[in-house]
This record gives sequence, structure tokens and C-alpha cells, in this order.
Amino acid sequence: MVRTQIQLTEEQSRQIRSIAEENNTSMAEVIRRAVDDWLARYGDELAATQQERALEVVGRYRSGLSDISDRHDDYLAEAYGDL
Repeated sequence: MVRTQIQLTEEQSRQIRSIAEENNTSMAEVIRRAVDDWLARYGDELAATQQERALEVVGRYRSGLSDISDRHDDYLAEAYGDL
């Protein structure tokens, strides 16, 4: 674990201490769990946003070629100089 110092308001500290006592755990554990919950929600939102952005570009750019699905390897080799 990484030791981190944070500053809480008096009210935040009081509420976290109360939750910790009720759950027979430390304030640090309560804070770690809260951070985990927040990261899980933020991570889900970030993944959804990235998926939405990716889907927004689908069909937006056209090459003018009608055989891309059949000849995609040929076009890639041509574009990358047949590496």
C-alpha cells in the first residue's frame, strides 16, 4: 500500500470515524472502500464514454472503395509499404 495524507473537513472526519466504529474497522479502510466505489463508478462511466466516442465515428469516413472487406489485407500492405 502507498501511504497518502489527505485533509478532511471536521464533518467528514466525524462521519467517517462513526462509520468505522459501526463497522469495527479503521477510518483508512472506510476511505479505501469509498475510493474503490468511486473508481468503479468512474471507470464504468469512462468506458461508456469511450465506447460512445468510438461508435460515433462508425460510417463517418468513406474511402470510396467498395471492396474493402474483401481486400483489406492488400490495402493495408499497400498503405504500410508491404512491411
